[in-house]
Amino acid sequence: MDFLKDLWGFIKVRKKFWLLPIILVLLLFGALIVLTGGSAIAPFIYTIF
Repeated sequence: MDFLKDLWGFIKVRKKFWLLPIILVLLLFGALIVLTGGSAIAPFIYTIF
């Protein structure tokens, strides 16, 4: 949890709010890969990358 606080502090102090969409997309892709890792959808997800 400290990492998220530090990251938010960095973004807020340095005014790098453009990083938020990039971080959110990376988190969504990571969650998608983890959640569909053992399913029948996995081969279709891996062809995207």
